[in-house]
Amino acid sequence: MKRRSFIINSGGALFSLPLFARTQNLPFLNQIGIQLYTLRKPISVDLPSTIKEVAKAGYKQVEPYGFPSPQAVTMIKRARENGMQVHSSHFDWNAVLHPKRKGVPSFKKILELANELELSHLVVPYLAETDRGNIDGYKKVAELLNQAAEKAADAKIQLAYHNHAFEFQPMEDGKTGYDVFIESFSTKMAFELDVFWVKLGGVDPVTMIKKLKGRVSQLHLKDLKKNTKVPHFGKVTPDTFDEIGDGMIKMEPIMKVAQQSGVVHCHVEQDQSPSPLKSIRKSLNYLKSK
Repeated sequence: MKRRSFIINSGGALFSLPLFARTQNLPFLNQIGIQLYTLRKPISVDLPSTIKEVAKAGYKQVEPYGFPSPQAVTMIKRARENGMQVHSSHFDWNAVLHPKRKGVPSFKKILELANELELSHLVVPYLAETDRGNIDGYKKVAELLNQAAEKAADAKIQLAYHNHAFEFQPMEDGKTGYDVFIESFSTKMAFELDVFWVKLGGVDPVTMIKKLKGRVSQLHLKDLKKNTKVPHFGKVTPDTFDEIGDGMIKMEPIMKVAQQSGVVHCHVEQDQSPSPLKSIRKSLNYLKSK
């Protein structure tokens, strides 16, 4: 199956569930994903076995990190060998923001490899402090991302930006970096919304998804420890990240409004856990119980 038709079919599947599935189960569970950064420690020890455990846990797709590294390519191939789909990957954002730095892969080559591996989404996973020191810095980032999104669209790939909490911190005249992105991103540039960081930034995820209707391509489903004070823009302790169902973020309304707002894929993620494989099983079991 060609990638273009697959994207259409996979997106359409979200809206063609039988009536009993809509009333008894959450949307997206038929293709629920996991952001593999959650499992970076076990992956560094035994990548093949870890990917097998992800499939056994019931995940239907994975989202790798670090593309176009050899490790990321291996994640993609191993996931597919284990019956999981791979549509999206986080990639080296310096290819867009700092292409002349030594050792940075060219964005053109990243797109070529993404096409070869039949990816349909690439995601900017982070911004260095030097790129987000003020509102003008965010405007420059938005300009560069829009240019990259044009090239990605020509390659039939959706480019998106993954948030943290710092984008929601008020800057000059109370404006935030995320305000800049909302105002400045072109129609070809999308958002991958991480609900944990949105909440930590003092914003309601459901409200933000509704505000960005049609502009959010993917979600990261990640829970925030109960009684965490928000907003919070500093460092967070490892125990701030919680398994889905144990924290303060209600995932059910988020996933339902995501379905209504054009989101294509949802990926579970937990940045920190003393036992990542147990955590991803627990989170998925909770979602399946709803």
